Amino acid sequence: MPSILITGGAGFIGVNAAQHFACLGWEVAILDNLSRRGTEDNLRWLLDQHPAIAFHRVDLRQAEALAEVVASLRPSMLLHLAAQVAVTTSYTNPREDFEINALGTFNVMEAVRLHSPESFVLFASTNKVYGGMETVAVEMTPHGYRFRDLPAGVPESQPLDFHSPYGCSKGVADQYTIDYARIYGLHTCAFRQSCIYGTRQFGIEDQGWVAWFSIAALLERPITLYGDGWQTRDVLDVRDLARAYAAAWDHRDTISGQAFNIGGGPVNTLCLRDLLRFLEEELAITLSPLSGQSRPGDQPVFICDVSKAAKQLGWTPEISVDVGVRHLIRWVRDNRDLFGWLKQ
Repeated sequence: MPSILITGGAGFIGVNAAQHFACLGWEVAILDNLSRRGTEDNLRWLLDQHPAIAFHRVDLRQAEALAEVVASLRPSMLLHLAAQVAVTTSYTNPREDFEINALGTFNVMEAVRLHSPESFVLFASTNKVYGGMETVAVEMTPHGYRFRDLPAGVPESQPLDFHSPYGCSKGVADQYTIDYARIYGLHTCAFRQSCIYGTRQFGIEDQGWVAWFSIAALLERPITLYGDGWQTRDVLDVRDLARAYAAAWDHRDTISGQAFNIGGGPVNTLCLRDLLRFLEEELAITLSPLSGQSRPGDQPVFICDVSKAAKQLGWTPEISVDVGVRHLIRWVRDNRDLFGWLKQ
């Protein structure tokens, strides 16, 4: 039976990934410092569903404690999800952002190199490693911005250009992950993920906008559109992402040392204004969003080219935006009690 250790395993993506691998029959362990809102609720839910999952309360910045867990488990696969995830937070506290994302990932790679070199390491990177892409032509459509000359989206060959402290810290981690395959012969891979959404996500304004808009609309909280509202992203249901993680394991011998763009692709794009319209129709309400200035580093559009993942992993998104967002809405509606903090 293969085993997996998931850092950040009590986060939104972490618990969904843990659930997926547990259902596949894997031995699952998760590691988290429980610092993020919602992680304690997520952990309780996950352990109720799968009592055999082992939990380790460790902070990535605690290199020795992290190494002890890796050395004791020697997992078949280490899925590295733990991170500081908000661009805006990286501006206000760049040191913490660096220590969690860059140094934390270095600690993970060193723990594997020294104590479990046979583990396959899959790192959750970000599309922010491509920066603002100012030289790529963008045009407006009735449903938001699009790349004029990249109909399939951004390929992995797009030059890296780290913007914002968050982009720098995740970019450093991305490159360390790939280089440890080159230099030390470890089995590693980086997924440059686009916008991920789904259940167990406690989205806020500066991270997880699909979830935040859905939560705010249902619970009658104010919504702010930063910029013109036509910013467009490819969005991916977390259940499809979990399938991609499993596909990476299945192809680990041929993909080591590579990066893959993972997102909804051109068929699953969404702009902020279209999501608001969708929520109005689904919930039979009228939304009156507030207006805010554009945020630094906010790309007008980012859409992944997922053809490399299709070719080398045999993976493509299966859950459409409409189906995925409706699933998220049902979960929020059925779990209103988890959002009491919004009334404070």
